[in-house]
Amino acid sequence: MAKYDIKQILINQSSKHLSMAAEINENHLLIIEDDQGRKEFSLEQPVYSIGRDRECNIRLMSQFVSRRHATLVRLPREHNSHSYYYRIVDGDAKGKPSSNGLMINGRKIPAHDLKNEDEIVFGPQVRAIYYLLRNTQRLGQTDSSEYDITLINPGMTEDFEDLGD
Repeated sequence: MAKYDIKQILINQSSKHLSMAAEINENHLLIIEDDQGRKEFSLEQPVYSIGRDRECNIRLMSQFVSRRHATLVRLPREHNSHSYYYRIVDGDAKGKPSSNGLMINGRKIPAHDLKNEDEIVFGPQVRAIYYLLRNTQRLGQTDSSEYDITLINPGMTEDFEDLGD
């Protein structure tokens, strides 16, 4: 009878772990390419101004970009209050549009809810790519960084064998 009780406890504990919800960690990344090269921005703030102006949160270096070219706004997803997305809007936060507008995925549009790998063109040789990186982890599981897995190329072992001679 005691064996049954232990077995039942183990079954109950394992089913608790299976029923735990997955925790989704999202990282929003904007990679900008302009006249000065490539820059990465991890998006965490509720609002970003994008443009040539020194006061912009994300500064673009090009004479073809407006001073206040676009605005990024963080909005909550309807189905999940802990998850959000970014909407890019042409122009400044007050509604004044940029001179050249935005090209998103090859289409000129005034606003767009960003999705993974969307391409935003602000002007000649000035563009950005948006990435939504999702890391899904089950609660209660060990982190993969706790394990050190070293892969060895078979050709490398021959070099070590030669050292012993």
